[in-house]
Amino acid sequence: MRIGVAATPDVAIPTLNWLLQSEHEVSLVITQPDRPAGRGRTLQHSVVAEWAESHQITVVKPETPQDLVGKIEDLDLVLTIGYGVLLPENILSLPKNGFLNLHFSLLPSYRGAAPAQRALHNGETVTGVTVFQLDKGMDTGPVFAQESLNIDPTWRSFELLQRLADLGPDVVKRSFEMIESGKNSIKQVGTPSNAPKISKTEAKIDFSQDYISIANAIRAFTYEPGAWTLWKGEPFKICATRMSDQTMGAPGTISVIDKSVFVSTGSGALEILRVIPSGKKEMDAIEWARGARLNGGDFFG
Repeated sequence: MRIGVAATPDVAIPTLNWLLQSEHEVSLVITQPDRPAGRGRTLQHSVVAEWAESHQITVVKPETPQDLVGKIEDLDLVLTIGYGVLLPENILSLPKNGFLNLHFSLLPSYRGAAPAQRALHNGETVTGVTVFQLDKGMDTGPVFAQESLNIDPTWRSFELLQRLADLGPDVVKRSFEMIESGKNSIKQVGTPSNAPKISKTEAKIDFSQDYISIANAIRAFTYEPGAWTLWKGEPFKICATRMSDQTMGAPGTISVIDKSVFVSTGSGALEILRVIPSGKKEMDAIEWARGARLNGGDFFG
């Protein structure tokens, strides 16, 4: 089949690499326009745009979905992976077999922009990937194939997303085989739930919560947008923690015990493993604590 791929983030790369080696032809890559990035705010290609250019595949960067008219009618289908744009019905109907989406949850659970992050935030132990037919709804179309994945309790969102991305090629392959053999997709079954995008405000750590909820939030929000608090009035990100049986003071209180850094919560404590202080690179928490010269009675928030 002649395939178009609409994608932006690096989670699309495993499936793109598989497609390149498959019997299918990647005829077109659609990605979001270049965006300002870094302190200099210079325009930067998406990861997917760089991949396409390195493999001499035509790239289009539509400013609006209607810009795709005249560019995708000769394709057998378009596969979307984290493209980040809601496409209208008149665009979805242009390719011969419409648009498929590789989504990082077991639909109908976690429809929306942040399915892997929301699964971690809610303490899920199992998630997966789904390939389904795009329709006018938000991740509501019929399903071609799914694959489950057990969530390691240490994984953060970027680690979970990489494992889910690695499941992509097989599930996409099975879906393409169904289309080629004339097999139909099936209606989603189960109770729907939503996975809206995570805001920076939501990612602020509330140390009055219990330590399990906080640990799950830190896993979910690392590295984007980053779980954060305040240290001496400046933003301070916590990237990795471990649950602890230490008992300490009021929520947010910091303690250094036996060369380990702990923070108290509304119920129990967390050992802090990795942090990103304001204006600095990621480092071990104990390295930060030594430089901060904690004197006891220090706290976040």
